Amino acid sequence: MITVNPDGKIMVRRCLVTLRPFRLFVLGIGFFTLCFLMTSLGGQFSARRLGDSPFTIRTEVPGGSESRGALRKMSDLLELMVKRMDMLARLENSSELHRTASVAHLAADRLTPGAGLIERIQAIAQNVSDIAVKVDQILRHSLILHSKVSEGRRDQCEAPSDPKFPDCSGKVEWMRARWTSDPCYAFFGVDGTECSFLIYLSEVEWFCPPLPWRNQTASRRAPKALPKVQAVFRSNLSHLLELMGSGKESLIFMKKRTRRFTAQWTKAAKHLAQKLGDARRDQKQILVHIGFLTEESGDVFSPRVLKGGPLGEMVQWADILAALYVLGHSLRITVSLKELQSNLGVPPGRGNCPLTVPLPFDLIYTDYHGLQQMKQHMGLSFKKYRCRIRVIDTFGTEPAYNHEEYATLHGYRTNWGYWNLNPKQFMTMFPHTPDNSFMGFVSEELNETEKQLIKDSKASNMAVVYGKEASIWKLQGKEKFLAILNKYMEIHGTVYYESQRPPEVPAFVKNHGLLPQPEFQQLLRKAKLFIGFGFPYEGPAPLEAIANGCIFLQSRFSPPHSSLNHEFFRGKPTSREVFSQHPYAENFIGKPHVWTVDYNNSEEFEAAIKAIMNTQVDPYLPYEYTCTGMLERIHAYIQHQDFCVGPSPVPSGAHTSQSPFVLAPNATHLEWAQNISSVAGAWPPTHSLRAWLAAPGRACTDACLDHGLVCEPSFFPYLNSQDAFLKLQVPCDSTEWEMHHLYPAFAHPGQECYLQKEPLLFSCAGASTKYQRLCPCRDFLKGQVALCQGCL
Repeated sequence: MITVNPDGKIMVRRCLVTLRPFRLFVLGIGFFTLCFLMTSLGGQFSARRLGDSPFTIRTEVPGGSESRGALRKMSDLLELMVKRMDMLARLENSSELHRTASVAHLAADRLTPGAGLIERIQAIAQNVSDIAVKVDQILRHSLILHSKVSEGRRDQCEAPSDPKFPDCSGKVEWMRARWTSDPCYAFFGVDGTECSFLIYLSEVEWFCPPLPWRNQTASRRAPKALPKVQAVFRSNLSHLLELMGSGKESLIFMKKRTRRFTAQWTKAAKHLAQKLGDARRDQKQILVHIGFLTEESGDVFSPRVLKGGPLGEMVQWADILAALYVLGHSLRITVSLKELQSNLGVPPGRGNCPLTVPLPFDLIYTDYHGLQQMKQHMGLSFKKYRCRIRVIDTFGTEPAYNHEEYATLHGYRTNWGYWNLNPKQFMTMFPHTPDNSFMGFVSEELNETEKQLIKDSKASNMAVVYGKEASIWKLQGKEKFLAILNKYMEIHGTVYYESQRPPEVPAFVKNHGLLPQPEFQQLLRKAKLFIGFGFPYEGPAPLEAIANGCIFLQSRFSPPHSSLNHEFFRGKPTSREVFSQHPYAENFIGKPHVWTVDYNNSEEFEAAIKAIMNTQVDPYLPYEYTCTGMLERIHAYIQHQDFCVGPSPVPSGAHTSQSPFVLAPNATHLEWAQNISSVAGAWPPTHSLRAWLAAPGRACTDACLDHGLVCEPSFFPYLNSQDAFLKLQVPCDSTEWEMHHLYPAFAHPGQECYLQKEPLLFSCAGASTKYQRLCPCRDFLKGQVALCQGCL
């Protein structure tokens, strides 16, 4: 049995307890030293990199003395540790000379690594000491250099008093107090110095004049414009489906709709290509941001797609995407705020700074949610580029609600208005008001064979109720008119339910549950009648029903529904009065396809049902809701609508003896003189202008319709002169320029003529019994109310 000297055990334990932990501690200190050294030097020199701060001028090097002191202390600490470790090693060696040879060898084995560690630490200490000296020299040189630069430019970094830049000094004051409020200022190089303020305000924003000692070539050099590419009609929509993305039920619905209409889009593209001939069309770079589908806006639609929720907005967006793509334009589609920020070039921060690059898109299609998101994150760039935005706006925005100052002063301010856009930038689902642009959507177009099959398979006594949510069936008084309808027809519903039949649906109604779109189309092709309960307003379903050979029966509203008396319209930026569930169907289609009656009048309702049963109709679809009609309309908008240029100037003839207007032979209205050419670049062409003086209390929208025309707000600037009143033989005792959405107009009593002071307030909508409004009208293509006869 081998025995070990007890003193040897003590020696081993001492080595294990003291030397190893000490070695680990020293290694940790060394690692910490290297990390600190790298961080310190990186922090000192990162600000010198051109990419981080393209134009910052620093007048001091913060932390220079602290860094040098820290390096010295660390060097001293390492040297002290080496001395103490050396003393410890010598003490251990001298006290153990009398030990046995075997134990001495064991101790030597333990101590040898410690000796090597001492040498390494000495080397690290020497390196740290050398680096400290070099850093000290570099920092001293940097301070001297920056002090010279600062001395030379201090007098050039004061806010100039230039009358061309009246807001400069105020903006500098704001930057002094608030530049740390948003990280985006530091991103652009602002560091709290006067020079950085002025450089930012002159080169990133535009409130101050350029500094004379700056390299203006670099700051003003615009990026090279991409070569113009001709747009080519597309027939394969597979790439569009990829661009639309996935992951949301709403996107899945939109992609299914696009696939179903591919053949019709292809046919429409060929038709429009033949009509346009060899006309060149430049390809536009277009961003489509569907704001209501973003998580930040709540995305209330996607979860309801499979539960009978409203689909009208998704129908329209799917068709807009398809039309833009088929027309041959380059699309980028976003449905998240992060994607939007990335595509726009939004700098990091809270959205107070402009974009990091010029906007790479010619056009942006979005909705009110997306518009709000862009305003929050684009800073001053929003005001600069908002002329390129097109807002998909289901119910429309009237000029009185759009003009921020006017809306605030006159009680028109709502949660959705006051954007100060050109009213034509708002694009609606139906042609509610000519103040906005009519975007629309498409319905399925049938060929003659399909139309005949539908006529042969129609049931004479089958009705389908418009509405997939059970809440629609809670309408008070529905029992009375449903009982009458049930006497003559078999009633079908498509109300969503999960496990049991909705109690709101009467037992005599055959409920199919929520049907996929193809099955719903088949149900409409069998039905005789499609009946609405008064809600939802102005959806796509009635047009789909009429296109499939149904007669649409709807309720007449008395009094009409509006923001004044109905919760649904409250807060919407329009004063429009809705006289039925679907005004477009009532006014633009009408009988025999559309019947509008008072549901509270049982005799009128029953008489309408009897008449409908004896009425035969063919499937009908207005041309403007076909794929060809929508392609024509969007093509014309892209080619001719440019809101980034100022309003067309009033022709010189309006203020001279040679007026552009002549009184019509019947002396009822004004026409554009044949010997005066149309205004160059004006769209619609000015030769289509006709002007009437409306009756008191009559809106221009209605006054033009009375003559078989539509109001054209872009013509208002040409009529906004005293000459127009003189030509119409209106006796103006005085003429005033004021800001009012009903002007130009003639006031009763008083014989006063009022002209419009604010171009954004020219409005076809609105009326007052006090005024006779001066109304510009134009003709329109048959079945295409958005375009005049010479507009395409």
